[in-house]
Amino acid sequence: MAADQRHLFTPISLGRLTLPNRIVMAPMTRSRAAQPDDVPTAMMATHYAQRASAGLIITEASQISPEGKGYTGTPGIYSPVQRDGWKLTTDAVHAAGGHIFLQIWHVGRVSHVSLQPDGQPPVSASAIAAQDTSVYIVDEHGVAGFVPCSTPRALDTAEITRVVDDYRRAAALAIEAGFDGVEIHAANGYLIEQFLRSNSNHRDDGYGGSPERRVRFLDEVASAVASEIGADRVGVRLSPFITFKDMDDPEILGTIGLALDRLDAIGIAYVHLGEADWDDAPTIPDSARVDYRRRFRNRLIVAGRYTVDSAEAVIANGHADLVAFGRPFIANPDLPRRLSIGAPLADYEVAALFGGDERGYVDYPALDAG
Repeated sequence: MAADQRHLFTPISLGRLTLPNRIVMAPMTRSRAAQPDDVPTAMMATHYAQRASAGLIITEASQISPEGKGYTGTPGIYSPVQRDGWKLTTDAVHAAGGHIFLQIWHVGRVSHVSLQPDGQPPVSASAIAAQDTSVYIVDEHGVAGFVPCSTPRALDTAEITRVVDDYRRAAALAIEAGFDGVEIHAANGYLIEQFLRSNSNHRDDGYGGSPERRVRFLDEVASAVASEIGADRVGVRLSPFITFKDMDDPEILGTIGLALDRLDAIGIAYVHLGEADWDDAPTIPDSARVDYRRRFRNRLIVAGRYTVDSAEAVIANGHADLVAFGRPFIANPDLPRRLSIGAPLADYEVAALFGGDERGYVDYPALDAG
């Protein structure tokens, strides 16, 4: 089948945008923001502009406050200097004809005291440490590496209101920086998902207990962000079948269903479903995909170990509208073209994933560059 006859390479509307194809660059932490203030750099702008042929780029996650940080070198979106740093990226991507959303996050308990203001414990829905979970830090001797997460403290009700406003303010700054929209990170074991899952949320107030109450924090965040920048510029990432970062919750599928109902009512532009991408990952049952489509009527993005053929299938059967690719974009800045012509994909350098300089970040050539 010719590339122009396949779903993956056809235009699609997303909120107020018209995308040239249905290939999304998934968010990937690369830890290259300038220190000590977590400011996006010109090198980051080059990295994203090189990949502007994606129908949509979703940036690496960016913390909404100093408290929201969980890894050394991740960019922020809570200060004017960070906003201005991100403007380098949006200008470069738009000049290259691309579209770009900023993923905003608060990591919650997936952090370490060395990354927190004044060395305080990280925060979460409840004071429950994430078992078998590590974060990337640079220690007092300048040595980078992964260390176990610190034990968090539980947010009180007044603090939850403040964190919701942090999300709202971050979204406003993202639009000021020139982004086409924001994606709220509510997946992969970070703060919002810590509220969603019963094993990490043992609260007995209005934000815990029943699934309806555990969804409340996500509901308030999405509503606040949508009210600030427009629902058609908002996406949310969820990961119902991913259990790493100590997120194994037998109640999560029903809770995700309630979350989708609320997000549909708010009218956000898309939901981005992260799927496990390891060799023995669980298969997502078609019944779940049908239920997600029934509950959420705007665009669905899926991300996992998709190939062109499996991406075509999930779009053709109506289970998704767009497909996100992560690691293939690292060493293949022109990934949509390579996928469309069946060109071989280059391998990325594992040692250069987190931190560092241009090597393994902006020096992967496009096909025409040889």
